[in-house]
Amino acid sequence: MIDVRISNEQQSHPIDENRLIDAVHLITSEAGFIQGSVSLAVVDDPTIHALNVQYLEHDYPTDVLSFVLEREQPLLDGEVIVSADTAAEDAKTYGWKMNDELLLYVIHGTLHLVGFNDKTPDGQAEMHVQEAKYLLKFGLQHRIDPA
Repeated sequence: MIDVRISNEQQSHPIDENRLIDAVHLITSEAGFIQGSVSLAVVDDPTIHALNVQYLEHDYPTDVLSFVLEREQPLLDGEVIVSADTAAEDAKTYGWKMNDELLLYVIHGTLHLVGFNDKTPDGQAEMHVQEAKYLLKFGLQHRIDPA
């Protein structure tokens, strides 16, 4: 099983760490990754903004960043960074709980780690299908219709 380490680096929003870790384990194991580690960080908007500028040259806060350090079956090493502030704001927009939005971000970032890409329309559609599949395992309907 992949070793998942979580770091809650923000103080504004209570989070369900075990639920986020469970999502990473579920996705990585179903993708066939059984060795390695995933670092999961929950941060605030100023932190994710700075990381987005530093690594992607995007001058704005974002919901999730993911970085593959090594990916060769059955080994996966990577990082997923999510913003609790953005999750709280987006949750209001979509009418669901902040922790559900945060779970979506972790699922999305982990799907990137295991090889899914949403840079094309077909890739976006497949990403939404996969997100919906994993959200359903946590009893949630995707806020976007994946069809």
